[in-house]
Amino acid sequence: MNVAEMIPAAEQAAHLMRSLSHPQRLLALCALGMEEKTVAELRCDLGGVEQVPMSQQLMRLRADGLVESRRVGTSVYYRITRPEVLLVIEALREAYCPPEGVKPVARPQ
Repeated sequence: MNVAEMIPAAEQAAHLMRSLSHPQRLLALCALGMEEKTVAELRCDLGGVEQVPMSQQLMRLRADGLVESRRVGTSVYYRITRPEVLLVIEALREAYCPPEGVKPVARPQ
């Protein structure tokens, strides 16, 4: 790997990783994937997370430019806006969520 190629994008990559560093934000992005979902759907997908913490994490993701929202009546829909987010989420899914029947690779703590 040529590290010099990463220099111009290192700050952007670090910003993305900071945005992903909270478990609830990471799970919200995993739940969104390629879909658009309401806050209620996301809360349900994440095991009934309370409204206020979910809204706070979604606001952070929106402020960081990872998701965008649109309102339809009383519902707010969210979707991922940046394709690199999907690539990172998929890589994390492959590394940490192996298919059923496959044992995860042991990782040092």
